[in-house]
Parts: sequence; structure tokens; C-alpha cells
Amino acid sequence: MFYASLSHSLNATLYKKLGYDLVKDFAPIALLISNPYILTVHPSVPARSVKELIALARARPGQLNYASSGSTSHLAVELFSNMAALKMNHVPYKSGAPAAVAIISGQVEVAFTSASAAMPHIKSGRLRGLGISCAARSPQAPELPTISEAGVPGYDVSTWHGLVAPAGTPREIITRLNTESVALLKLPDVQERYRAVDSDTLGSTPEQFGAHIRSEIQKWAKVVKDSGAIAD
Repeated sequence: MFYASLSHSLNATLYKKLGYDLVKDFAPIALLISNPYILTVHPSVPARSVKELIALARARPGQLNYASSGSTSHLAVELFSNMAALKMNHVPYKSGAPAAVAIISGQVEVAFTSASAAMPHIKSGRLRGLGISCAARSPQAPELPTISEAGVPGYDVSTWHGLVAPAGTPREIITRLNTESVALLKLPDVQERYRAVDSDTLGSTPEQFGAHIRSEIQKWAKVVKDSGAIAD
């Protein structure tokens, strides 16, 4: 088995010579969990809502800096910028830790930060959370509106993880793995552990996961091309 994620659907366009095809070379088993981002700003930024940030960025095109900690957070902001018709300056970091330090210290003004990393700093006042990236509000932070409802209708981004097997794996094995995986996700202690790190447990049929993978590849291909991002 192989643990597939959102980054693998991005790689289909980011890399000119990837070496594998996520759709043709693997058989989907189950979509397991998703993790939202939180649109965060440094407290010095004079924006207290998504709409206010959009207005500020439009008034200062190319002057606001946003941190990314990899292709997923980078392209999440690019999609936001495209949908909101604004331009911010990209400042890449090698991982989440230095990106978090950058926005907490005020080196950059904006970041899409993982919910688990953002919430402690939002509660302490070191960051301001404006909206959550997924389609529905999070039970862990119900006061945060979704970005879609707060100013960018239709915006919906979550990192996701699921299981796939080599293409050609017998159907009965796929079915058994799906049944066992989904059953594990329903266990209360498993759900509690994922909630503790702001992850949503999902579960799906193999067909639903396959459709999700194809949809994500198509969705992000346009974002990658529009942004000009490339990993080669």
C-alpha cells in the first residue's frame, strides 16, 4: 500500500517528468483524513476579516508578503489570490517551522498555516485567524468563518491523505482493505486522536476516492499553470 496525499495530485503538474501516474499506476482504497489551513495574518496587519485583507491587498498590490512551507501552502495562497483577484509577494520557506516563525515575528504579513500549528498562536494573540480553508467550519474553531463564506465564494482547500494500492490489485483485497480502514476511522479513540491535531476523519469507497483524486489533479493543474510554479 501507499499513503497518497494532496501533494501527489499537485505533483502531476508540478513535475514534467514525475515517473508515475497517480491515476493509472495505483488503485484507490479509501480517503482517510483531511486537514484545513487557516488564513492567518500578523497582528500588525490592519485587517480583521477576509474581506478586509482582500481590500488591503488590492490597495497595495505586490506589497504584502506571504509565507509558504511547500507546494501545498504556496498553491493554496495562489488559488486564494486568483479567486480574490489580488497579488501578494511569495516568500518560500523550507518547512512549516521557519514559515511559522516568519509570520509570528512579522517578517511576512500573511500565511496559510495548518490548523494544528495556527490555533495555539491565535489563542495567544501572536497571530490573527481570518478564515478556515475548508468548506465547513471546524468544530475546533467554530468562531472562524470559512474563507468561502467570508469573502471568496467557492474556495475550498484541505490537505488530504488516503490509501492506494498498486494498479491491478485484486478487487477483493481492495474491498477488504477499504472495509478495515473505514472501520478503524470510526473508532472513538481514533477520531479523538485526529481531532486533537485538527484533522477530520473521512472514509470513502474506493470509487469515491478515485473520483476525488481525479478531481484534485484537474483542479490544481490550472492553479499550477496560472502560478507558473514548477518543481523541476
